[in-house]
Amino acid sequence: MIAVIGGGPAGLMAAEVLARAGKTATVFDRMPSLGRKFLMAGRGGLNLTHSEPLDRLLTRYGPATDRLAPIVRAFPPEALRAWSEGLGQEVFVGSSGRVFPKAFKASPLLRAWLRRLDGLGVQFRTRHEWHGWNDAGALRFATSSGLVEETAEATILALGGASWPRLGSDGGWASLLSERGVSMHPFRAANCGFQVAWSRHMAERFAGTPVKPLGLRFAEARLRGEAMITSTGIEGGGIYALSAPLRDAIERDGSVELFLDLAPDRSLEDVTQRLAAPRRAQSLSNMLKRQLNLSPVAVALIHEADRHPPQDPTALAELIKALPLRLIATQSIERAISSAGGVDFSALTDALMIRDLPGVFVAGEMLDWEAPTGGYLLQASFATGKAAAVGALSWLTSRA
Repeated sequence: MIAVIGGGPAGLMAAEVLARAGKTATVFDRMPSLGRKFLMAGRGGLNLTHSEPLDRLLTRYGPATDRLAPIVRAFPPEALRAWSEGLGQEVFVGSSGRVFPKAFKASPLLRAWLRRLDGLGVQFRTRHEWHGWNDAGALRFATSSGLVEETAEATILALGGASWPRLGSDGGWASLLSERGVSMHPFRAANCGFQVAWSRHMAERFAGTPVKPLGLRFAEARLRGEAMITSTGIEGGGIYALSAPLRDAIERDGSVELFLDLAPDRSLEDVTQRLAAPRRAQSLSNMLKRQLNLSPVAVALIHEADRHPPQDPTALAELIKALPLRLIATQSIERAISSAGGVDFSALTDALMIRDLPGVFVAGEMLDWEAPTGGYLLQASFATGKAAAVGALSWLTSRA
């Protein structure tokens, strides 16, 4: 029996590869059901992968690109799309280049996948929380019936990172590997929101309000996106896209300024000209709404940046086009879409086997990599799941 610990995309893909190779695979998961975070990811539309050219897609993995590139090339977006359609879940490419199942949800795909795995002979054992190994090398699991031990020919760990712990990924496995001398990097929030020291009025009046249209700038990065005001800060797609460099800057400097363009469809000259029109008896808020169609939340952001906004049209236009927003911390990792940190690639062979633990392979978000949203997270999770299984098969063959 080959043990796969973790019933998310990486673990289930590993189990499928093993079963197709004729091996007995058993998936263990501490939750009552499988794929809980996968289902959560599909609530707003299951973004499986991205349609951009592969060479560009690979750059999305940042410092981990060199290690992930051969793994993703072995199971590229085209293969993931074909795999989904093989489950009866046709896909389409959205206007942004992101790839979704036509059903737009994770649940139909997961149901079809579990049926296929069951037909391939994969065994599932839920409510099994992994507690490492005993002195003889057997796997230890805490269950409702007490501690049980299982002997495996090989083990694939796919326990996830440390975001959304209530869905099963709490990073609790890290100490089990650290105790065995496996090199680890601390977990950090990725694709996350940030804390802002809002005024009471801003926090109470605008929490839950979207900010759009919106341009965002940090360092050399400039993009269009949207954001959502929270009671403690700001989050949303545009924020997530910049979260890694913003997080790193906060860790280095204690806080950081993100610049917002509240009128991204207008040039600075156009904004200045419109603000130079006679105001008459209009309040600043009314004038901004009338001349620039700014929303109440955008006006509130201007007052957050400067309690007494400049009256000079040029200075006010410059503020609107590059409004500084000071971020003081990331939101908690529990609310992050994903996490950075985990098992250092240097602790692994090219086949994703832990060097100091022969026969133990690692896949998915347990590895130290991160990527923006847009399909890149699932793409690498599926690909590393396959790679770990292929590695385990090769290792077993070499021992035969």
